Amino acid sequence: MPHKRRKALRFSAQYTPVLSVSNISPGLKIIFAGTPHFAVAALEKLLARQFEVAVVLTQPDRPAGRGMQLTPSPVKQLALQHGLPVLQPRSLKDAGMQHELAAFAADVMVVAAYGLILPQVVLQLPRYGCLNIHASLLPRWRGAAPIQRAILAGDSETGITVMQMDAGLDTGDMLLKKFCPITALDNAQTLHDKLAVLGAEAIVEALNLLAQSRLTHMPQDTALATYATKLSKEEAQIDWTDNAAQIACAVRAYNPFPVATATLNATPVKIWQASARPNPGGKPGTVLSSGKDGIIVACGQGTLCLEVLQRPNARAMPAAQFVQGFAVHPGDRFSLLA
Repeated sequence: MPHKRRKALRFSAQYTPVLSVSNISPGLKIIFAGTPHFAVAALEKLLARQFEVAVVLTQPDRPAGRGMQLTPSPVKQLALQHGLPVLQPRSLKDAGMQHELAAFAADVMVVAAYGLILPQVVLQLPRYGCLNIHASLLPRWRGAAPIQRAILAGDSETGITVMQMDAGLDTGDMLLKKFCPITALDNAQTLHDKLAVLGAEAIVEALNLLAQSRLTHMPQDTALATYATKLSKEEAQIDWTDNAAQIACAVRAYNPFPVATATLNATPVKIWQASARPNPGGKPGTVLSSGKDGIIVACGQGTLCLEVLQRPNARAMPAAQFVQGFAVHPGDRFSLLA
């Protein structure tokens, strides 16, 4: 069932005051910790607003691309463009690294999808601790995949929570929230991009409030907590006995990773885009029609129109092009989840 926003999660006006954010930094010395593209928007915004970023923490370079060449993270690439010092420890539990971080005498650490656990000693190093940019409306969707789980659950809204980090998994006090609708056209990538921008705006606002001693802490209600477990390729296999609306949510949630999959005529097929139709179908997984507008497949309830598909060793393409190179006929069956 789609998640309905609980009034208890929305802050009062006094908790999130309207603030005119200056283009000038409030004078805080920052350690920035982040790795993927989600974190780039926040670092860009901090630099554009002239915040003092003393050092950037990011994951070690990883093999990437067809040649599997060691490649710096998106955050490292941005940091180097701006001449910022970069540290890439494999762990923050090392005492030497902790001493090195302490030497920066930072006021606050900003964390955005960093990917390493921060020990308690690191959480306490900055004067004001560590602020995390989390891509959900906490306490809903703590954990690794909040964007995808929100779409998968049929939530109509998500957002950004700036949180005071503690030793738990996304359990710290909430400091500021920004809300974002989830549209029927959003997939995990488009929603990720929206929230990255929103997170950048949120952390600038939070830091300005912090500098003015106006940042208010609100404990999370653990009774309302849900957990966004890491995605797996196995769960992206479509179970056609599910209702069409749920499968459509899954297709959006698993785009661009791990991508919803099914098997047709012994061939694995990736489904990149689909929409639910209310009309009655037949036996789940059965192709009802195939044409320029899509491939209509029966589900447990309703039908699913497959709009963009991909077969092995081919690019993703609209259904009308897909069927030109891969015959799909009424009565064909997509296999059910094993």
